[in-house]
Amino acid sequence: MEIEFVRERFIKHFDGTTGSVYASPGRINLIGEHTDYNGGFVFPGAVDKGIIAEIKPNGKDKVCAYSIDLKDYVEFGLKEEDAPKASWARYIFGVCREMIKRGVDVKGFNTAFAGDVPLGAGMSSSAALESTYAYALNDLFGENRIDKFELAKVGQATEHNYCGVNCGIMDQFASVFGKAGNLIRLDCRSLEYQYFPFKPEGYRLVLLDSVVKHELASSAYNKRRKSCENVVAAIKKNHPNVEFLRDCTMDMLNAVKNEVSEEDFKRAEYVIEEIQRVMDVCDALEKNDYETVGQKMYETHYGMSKLYEVSCEELDFLNDIAFDCGVTGSRVMGGGFGGCTINLVKTELYETFITTATQRFKEKFGRTPKIYDVVISDGSRKLC
Repeated sequence: MEIEFVRERFIKHFDGTTGSVYASPGRINLIGEHTDYNGGFVFPGAVDKGIIAEIKPNGKDKVCAYSIDLKDYVEFGLKEEDAPKASWARYIFGVCREMIKRGVDVKGFNTAFAGDVPLGAGMSSSAALESTYAYALNDLFGENRIDKFELAKVGQATEHNYCGVNCGIMDQFASVFGKAGNLIRLDCRSLEYQYFPFKPEGYRLVLLDSVVKHELASSAYNKRRKSCENVVAAIKKNHPNVEFLRDCTMDMLNAVKNEVSEEDFKRAEYVIEEIQRVMDVCDALEKNDYETVGQKMYETHYGMSKLYEVSCEELDFLNDIAFDCGVTGSRVMGGGFGGCTINLVKTELYETFITTATQRFKEKFGRTPKIYDVVISDGSRKLC
């Protein structure tokens, strides 16, 4: 998306002058799914799709915001009781409130924004929006500036306190800390992080969106968290220092096999193996070994489908097609029950894979999957 497009709309809807332009990206997670609430590691990267916003202080005590994509205009004050009704505006309001709570002297401003993060594809358009405004308000009003980690926490707190979503930190963290040509291993317990090179020359990274979202996602998610907690409680009897599945080994799990349900055992087996896979992928990337990266992606898909049981027919079908086409790595990305597969494809196989997947998916399900090529890019920043 172009700066000029956002600037043109900003000038049209406000006083004809210009402000400052900021951007934040959406994200992918290469591997490390359902590991966050188990104290493990995730492995996200920022992508070349995101939100661009133009912002200019207006000397008032209110925010005048225009969503270019929705063609919707909202005004709201900066006090707690001023929360707007429009759901998209609540994200901006929430960021303002969370920045104020942290001592940033946020004043009124005019803003227009637009995005090219596909909605519902698991690339975290909401985190991109939150990170854009957190970064911008810190830059524009932050005499007492807060650090980048706190900016990510602002986005997370916005989701918790103003949007009713009890999310982890990964999406906002990846959006703020993204770095072109690098993925980030984030320790979800300590919040320590490390960059790893991701420059897959001769490969492309592409998402295939099944355009399906199954309704049972939230209740099933809670049930799986409970399974993980059940197993930790059983293991803790023998190993009092264990806090999360991240602290457990397969030997520890096997020792309590008769004390937990078969379902709980399978869930824990997936998580323990997935936490190890993140480490294996990091080692492989340091050796520029993308074949191993791909193999681990397939193992993750198998685990999510057969052990954690959060895949669905459409995603398994796309994964099978990837394997049949010789794609290096493929797996369901995100919580599951719909959304996308993420695929690491050799450049020379790309066209055949996309054509085959599109055709076979349409024949079976009567609709065409959406295709999103992604490149690992920089995080939150000021553009001009």
